Amino acid sequence: MGIQQAGLYQDRTQAAYWDGKNELGEPVASGIYFYEFTAGNYSATKRMIIRK
Repeated sequence: MGIQQAGLYQDRTQAAYWDGKNELGEPVASGIYFYEFTAGNYSATKRMIIRK
């Protein structure tokens, strides 16, 4: 997604979001995925479960 400036983002045209597809536009498989948020000195890695 890249870098977002600090602010309030209320719709998908500006917010960072994932549509559940890979780089080729194909839906991803069920499984565990990891994502990372970084803001200044703060960094957090979380997991998300995709179930179909």
